[in-house]
Amino acid sequence: MNKLSLRLRLMLGFILLTLICGGAASLGAWWQTRHNINKLFDTQQMLFAKRLATMNPEQINTQPLTMPKSKRMLKHHHGEQDDDTLAFAVFTRDGRMVMNDGDNGKDFLFHYQRDGFTDDKLKDDDDLWRLVWLSTPDNRYLVVVGQEWEYRDDMTRDIVQTNLFPWLIALPVMILLLLWLLTHELAPLKKMAHQLRQRSPDDSSPLHEKRVPQEVRPLLEELNALFARIGEMLVRERRFTSDAAHELRSPLAALKVQTEVVQLAHDDEALRHHALINLDKGIDRATRLVDQLLTLSRLESSEELDKQPVDLQPLLQQAVMDHYGKARSAGVEIMLTSPDTPVIFPGNTLLLSLMMRNLLDNAIRYSQAGGNIELKLSQHGIEVADDGNGVSAEDLKRIGERFYRPPGQEKSGSGLGLSIVSQIAHLHAMQVTFANREEGGFIVRISW
Repeated sequence: MNKLSLRLRLMLGFILLTLICGGAASLGAWWQTRHNINKLFDTQQMLFAKRLATMNPEQINTQPLTMPKSKRMLKHHHGEQDDDTLAFAVFTRDGRMVMNDGDNGKDFLFHYQRDGFTDDKLKDDDDLWRLVWLSTPDNRYLVVVGQEWEYRDDMTRDIVQTNLFPWLIALPVMILLLLWLLTHELAPLKKMAHQLRQRSPDDSSPLHEKRVPQEVRPLLEELNALFARIGEMLVRERRFTSDAAHELRSPLAALKVQTEVVQLAHDDEALRHHALINLDKGIDRATRLVDQLLTLSRLESSEELDKQPVDLQPLLQQAVMDHYGKARSAGVEIMLTSPDTPVIFPGNTLLLSLMMRNLLDNAIRYSQAGGNIELKLSQHGIEVADDGNGVSAEDLKRIGERFYRPPGQEKSGSGLGLSIVSQIAHLHAMQVTFANREEGGFIVRISW
């Protein structure tokens, strides 16, 4: 059943449900009609029997009085009255018939037990009859009025058929209209499926369908949101590929040059040693660039972080210790200032450590020899300031962009360090600002 289409399943379900409900309604109508007809005819029999019981017994002859058949009395306009419609007879207490209706009444058998309704058969007949026995007021005679059960059942069937016949004609029309309505209402889904079938793998444009049912619209919106996320992911992947190809071209070319120098050095030990040192530095730069590219790609694809309370004081202290050797080699001192009370911030420890590493790397790289790096921690932010040359007002607007480095920089770099800082801060709902210090140098402020 699950392999069938939704349209076919709905059609079969509606048809089956209609047939079940129609069958149950027909049975209920037949039972209710039969019950009402029996009540009606029982009342008719009782009234007829009471009327017969009020006759004057003295008017009854000693010979059984037999009335002419109904069809002989009125040859026309006698209605639908059959022989089994209603019959009666009058008996004495000893079982002698003194009157009958001239039809089936003459075949009644005297099986009186008590006044009331009983079921019995006629003489030489197997059909069952509904009989009511009633004594006359002087208790000398017994009146019996009967009706054949088959007549009542035929009457019930005719009434039910008459009432159900218009519905039996309307049912196929209703089912056809229902099937058309289903096809019409499911047409937008078919159009959506056609659009999806015709889409190219890299198409991230949203689906458009005006007649989508209200119940299906959330699915359409989620599909469009999924296409948008996939489109963003493809853009990031393409940008990463393009950036990696562009940025790795220069380091790889430099490595190739150094390897050629090593090959041409021959017996020149000093030249070979210098080329090997440059080759090692080039490999370090290429490794750092690839690491930063991969880190930035992972950060841009992250939507939610696994956050937990982080004590920032030991995190900054560890960052200073990790960069102490590099700072001493560059002739730079790092000074950390923090409050006496712990600074707790909900975040990802690994990413926050990476952010501090990039900030300190950037500060050490562009500080002057013999200068100082001031690292300040407060309850609402972090500041990293160096005493380098700073940047121009125009370049300051672009600081933090991917691969952007102010022109004229002597220090090597890829322009990704502050981009990584900005991305990590964004994931932690932090605000990052870059500025020049009044006393000279560059400062990065991170606030929350």
